Amino acid sequence: MLEVKNALKVYGEGDAQVVALNNVSLQVDRGDFIAVMGPSGSGKSTLLNVIGGLDRLSGGEVALNGKRIDNLDENDLVEIRRGEIAFVFQQYHLLPSLTAIENVYLPLLFCGTNGKSFDKAMDIMKVLGLEKRAKHKPGQLSGGEQQRVAIARAIVNNPLLILADEPTGNLDQKTGKEILSLFEKMNKDGRSIIMVTHSPEVAEHAREIVFLQDGQIVDRIKRKGRN
Repeated sequence: MLEVKNALKVYGEGDAQVVALNNVSLQVDRGDFIAVMGPSGSGKSTLLNVIGGLDRLSGGEVALNGKRIDNLDENDLVEIRRGEIAFVFQQYHLLPSLTAIENVYLPLLFCGTNGKSFDKAMDIMKVLGLEKRAKHKPGQLSGGEQQRVAIARAIVNNPLLILADEPTGNLDQKTGKEILSLFEKMNKDGRSIIMVTHSPEVAEHAREIVFLQDGQIVDRIKRKGRN
């Protein structure tokens, strides 16, 4: 479904040059759940950003369903992020002036609304146990509730691939486990997930763990008992 070929990402020039990704290649099939681990500065978040088109490659290719997306213009990349690829961040990035349901509904609004769009957003809220918090603004929600709203917003357009950057990093252990259970359920429902984490305990929820160091993949481990 997704293929990253010889991805190179260089920041800066001359003596200030930093190689964030150094010829990284990665293949992701439908239904994969991959955790990406590595020390700070190893290129984990950069990898997610170039896959999702938030950052431009210095070299190499990214293809989704056989079509290159790394060379698309920003308008086309926005369309992909509205439907095929979704992000979940450590920071929730909810609009504080909107209610929870309005934040979830927003991607549907950008894609063109119909009579059932609001109902679809509410259905997602119910699945994530948020229906009683739908009219609350982000500042009135707990961290776990805000992250669930962010996940609802990410999946409301039924994306093929979810890119999650430290999605439990700001949450307590109990709430983090609840969020990871949601990711496991979404994965079982057919969504592919690439999740950056620094935590071995969080990575245990994935089907495969990819280790990055100095911008290169140094190891890949299939999780026992997960297929």
